[in-house]
Amino acid sequence: WMVCVSSIIGTVITAWIGKYYLSPVTQVIAATKRVAKGDFSVQLPMEDGRGEMGDLVRSFNRMTRELGGIEMFRSDFINSFSHEFKTPIVSIRGFARLLQEGNLTAEQHDKYVNIIAAESDRLANMATNILLLSKLENQKIVTDRTRFYLDEQLRHAILTLEKQWSSRNIELDIDLDEVMYEFNEDMLLQVWLNLFGNAFKFTPDGGTVFCTLRQEKNEAVVRIRDTGCGMSDAVITRIFEKFYQGDTSHSSAGNGIGLTIVGRILALCGGRIQVESSPGQGSTFTVCLPMTA
Repeated sequence: WMVCVSSIIGTVITAWIGKYYLSPVTQVIAATKRVAKGDFSVQLPMEDGRGEMGDLVRSFNRMTRELGGIEMFRSDFINSFSHEFKTPIVSIRGFARLLQEGNLTAEQHDKYVNIIAAESDRLANMATNILLLSKLENQKIVTDRTRFYLDEQLRHAILTLEKQWSSRNIELDIDLDEVMYEFNEDMLLQVWLNLFGNAFKFTPDGGTVFCTLRQEKNEAVVRIRDTGCGMSDAVITRIFEKFYQGDTSHSSAGNGIGLTIVGRILALCGGRIQVESSPGQGSTFTVCLPMTA
């Protein structure tokens, strides 16, 4: 009789202890199954636990929060990508059909052809930028490093974009020190083409774009300032995101990839970029490049 009672009591105690200690594990297993089905909102309630189980729970909750952020970013990326590609395609299709219908004046015909050509260029540029960004995001080591004059590269970028500023009477105020730099020359040129391109795009006709280059301690510092519309703090915090455009009306040409490319290239060379701006006061982009890049 004593043996039977002891066995029953031992079984009850073992079951209670097992349930008490295995309950967190059971919850982790159930939560993991939800994550496997795509539910990244799940959070376990035992973050204050101690020992290995507490560490496991905190790591699990951190993982699901990060996965949730990635999923949200992926959804935003797909939506923005679809919108940016759909807009010019719809425009090209619409004007192409008008051309097919005929009965257009010579002026209308030329206008519609120019629109189709411009939207085709926009799609081609977007595809090129996306391929470049994809390459940069998967690149860890920079090859083809050469030594070149940074001031000459800046002048080259400005001349490459001459059509953008000369046709709108934008004045240039350029003050560049002679600075020798070592990096992938073609890659770094993309930084200046994007920054100058934005400065010219948002500067009104007759405005001014300033650029200075100085070697300060162990850095080459490039400042590009425009007299354009400026940006709010809310816009500044997002301008390096893929496909983000502060101009929500999309009235100005662009696809929201340029500054993302700039940020990635500067990360590869160990550089950094700072933005100062306010609505109606223009914008200043300061790029600091380590001389030991």
